[in-house]
Amino acid sequence: MDIATGGAALDSLIDNIIAFVEAHERWAFWIALFFALAETMPIVSILIPSTAILIGVGALVATGGVDFLPIWAGASVGAILGSCFSWWLGRRWGEWVLERWPMSKDPQMAERGRAAFAKWGGAALLIGHFFGPLRAIVFLMAGISRMPFRRFIGWDILGALAWAFLVPKSGEIGGNVLGWLWNLITG
Repeated sequence: MDIATGGAALDSLIDNIIAFVEAHERWAFWIALFFALAETMPIVSILIPSTAILIGVGALVATGGVDFLPIWAGASVGAILGSCFSWWLGRRWGEWVLERWPMSKDPQMAERGRAAFAKWGGAALLIGHFFGPLRAIVFLMAGISRMPFRRFIGWDILGALAWAFLVPKSGEIGGNVLGWLWNLITG
């Protein structure tokens, strides 16, 4: 399978999931939960196009296809569960994880992670929710850095709620803008 075929298959998968949510609105919470969970877990987040799906599902809100609240609630719960699991992985298996690919490719990553948490504290978690390359590992690094769970969870919930709101909301806003442009052009 070449890159073009893989890209087309990925686009088809995203389109099918969005169409499923549109046809089965009652599943919006669970689908948002699943994809937010996947987005906040190392390795899994690389394999699943969660952000694109959540933006697309958010665009359904602009069409009236689904309500926003179940998407936001599901994405919030999924992001919190996934990031807490990643924190636990780092806390429990951190040194073992650092010795495995892809983490072993950058031995200084753990030190940079510890330095970021020392400098920024929990705000590093908040920032990590919004940057794709960091989102996959920031929670894992918080556990490896031995961030206390009580400190972790407060910042994590704040970041998860904001991220789970803004990602699908950007799809809704984009859908509204496209609808407005379409109406402007077609009269």
